[in-house]
Amino acid sequence: MIKVGIIGGSGYTGGELIRILLHHPEVTIDFVFSTTRAGKKITNAHPDLLGVTDIAFTGDVNLNVDVVFLCLGHGNSTSFLKEHNFSATTKIVDLSNDFRLNVDAVLNGKEFIYGLPETNKKQIKEANYIANPGCFATAIQLALLPLAKHNLLQNDVHINAVTGSTGAGVSPSATSHFSWRNNNVSWYKPFTHQHLGEIGESLSSYKNDVGELNFLPNRGNFTRGILATAYTKFDKSIEEAVALYNDFYKDALFTQISEQEINLKQVVNTNQCHIHLHKHNNKLLITSAIDNLLKGASGQAVQNMNLMFGFDEGTGLNLKAGVF
Repeated sequence: MIKVGIIGGSGYTGGELIRILLHHPEVTIDFVFSTTRAGKKITNAHPDLLGVTDIAFTGDVNLNVDVVFLCLGHGNSTSFLKEHNFSATTKIVDLSNDFRLNVDAVLNGKEFIYGLPETNKKQIKEANYIANPGCFATAIQLALLPLAKHNLLQNDVHINAVTGSTGAGVSPSATSHFSWRNNNVSWYKPFTHQHLGEIGESLSSYKNDVGELNFLPNRGNFTRGILATAYTKFDKSIEEAVALYNDFYKDALFTQISEQEINLKQVVNTNQCHIHLHKHNNKLLITSAIDNLLKGASGQAVQNMNLMFGFDEGTGLNLKAGVF
């Protein structure tokens, strides 16, 4: 059994992480740190865990756990690690965007590896520090990486993706509370979303040409999940496209190519990414769907932890979607 610490456990990703790890057969949760809820029970923030755990939040940090997950707001992980010197044997999985880009990947001698298992599995297994990918970035990269590998993204790519309200975090805002979000849809950060940087670096890692990525993120009137569509010029047949994707993901435990059109409900509450391909004239449409809190955050973080410690990649992640 390995001892796990969680920093920032009161938000949505922290809650999902706790839920997964409580049922993980190789893990015991040593502490869940919170500056705002220290001394209060976990169920005070996550009532869905009532009857599952009596753990309380703490204001103390054990610097010698086997692995620590950082579920902090963007920009806060760097300052936290500067203030808390974890032991040399403590592995770190950061769920913020602090270390995802190559220029930010090293802090005080700690080199963070980008934690997308579908492409970086070997490096993740050997890593001590992981930068967990963003939710939009995960859905979009998995949709486009097979094309990037074969130099088939030379033309502009048009991307439209809609995310649930949990992507905005637990603190209410003008565009996340129920009265505004319900029966509503809107775009935000057109062409400038912060996840474009990590997407671009991953696609360019094959040293092939990549056209301009035109990304329109949208707010949906649902709580969790991301449905992303991307299309670009593609001169090959749909059969060749399907074969290319099936080959790229043949060893990917959680990424599946669907022959049928996909929808969001089939992946919500799972660590799966489902992908569908459609050819129209000279364009290829790629649709991908993930749960933003799981494959886009906490589920993928546990997937990375499993690889780092030599556990089966899917341990603790046998999560099931419902039809309705």
